[in-house]
Amino acid sequence: MSKIKAPKGAPFARILGVGGYRPVRVVPNEVILETIDSSDEWIRSRSGIQTRHWASDEETVAAMSIEASGKAIADAGIDADQIGAVVVSTVSHFSQTPAIATEIADKLGTNKAAAFDISAGCAGFGYGLTLAKGMIVEGSAEYVLVIGVERLSDLTDLEDRATAFLFGDGAGAVVVGPSQEPHIGPTVWGSEGDKAGTIKQTVPWDRFRIGDVSQLPLDSKGEIKFPAITQEGQAVFRWAVFEMAKVAKEALDAAGLSPDDLDVFIPHQANERIIDSMVKTLKLPEHVTVARDVRTTGNTSAASIPLAMERLLATGEAKSGDTALVIGFGAGLVYAATVVTLP
Repeated sequence: MSKIKAPKGAPFARILGVGGYRPVRVVPNEVILETIDSSDEWIRSRSGIQTRHWASDEETVAAMSIEASGKAIADAGIDADQIGAVVVSTVSHFSQTPAIATEIADKLGTNKAAAFDISAGCAGFGYGLTLAKGMIVEGSAEYVLVIGVERLSDLTDLEDRATAFLFGDGAGAVVVGPSQEPHIGPTVWGSEGDKAGTIKQTVPWDRFRIGDVSQLPLDSKGEIKFPAITQEGQAVFRWAVFEMAKVAKEALDAAGLSPDDLDVFIPHQANERIIDSMVKTLKLPEHVTVARDVRTTGNTSAASIPLAMERLLATGEAKSGDTALVIGFGAGLVYAATVVTLP
């Protein structure tokens, strides 16, 4: 018989507060068209994107995260020193170590909270939310701060016609805490590593150590390009539309719900055509509010779901207590879907 004492966590967990931060600079499609041969109409028809936000030098991954987190903590009605863990999902913090979560936890004023980063691309928020729920139920933390943050403008090839218009910057955060009722459903998550090449970084960081320019991509001026995100658009589109609709349905089934039970649908804001196709495949009723933050925020990867959630609540398109299906999917290829009650 084990001598280990059973953990005393909460029966369940729920999202208690949400916050977001979008950089001050708004970038219209006209700016993107300065470096690619395209048109505003083509960009809108292919992605739904009209504008995106790009961060300034001062709007760092940490700075944006702290702004979003402060709002989420206030929305949750707790103090920062009550947070037991900080989980940051990002692919655009360029210092390999230490984790940016440690800096954020310190500057927020947590009481030596556990802090770590995860790299799960556009599914990162769902991964972080699942980890937070586990910590609270297991008892290792009473409140967990989950942050999705990206500066994807740093990883955008502005000469790549297929991706230059897609990406934006921003941070979204939620506070997850204890609950006496289930407000975060079972997570349906996974990966398809055989398709990892469909979304990837153009060159690995260690390629710069080789010293052979011929091994590195060059821009139109013959200068070395910084690594960027590239993707096989049609392959990603087909996978997202057909496979992720199945995952979303599995998450509904796992929560014991049907599309009719939903109030809100918050998919990763990758592309409005993907969102429209998923809505159609899932046969969502007309009463379900669908997040379309991609139009003015672009694709912010790990930040897109909490940013979209925050905007829906701020505009009144969704309200506290609504039942929402959230699903993230992206590089890896990885995915995570669950049903939550909005804070």
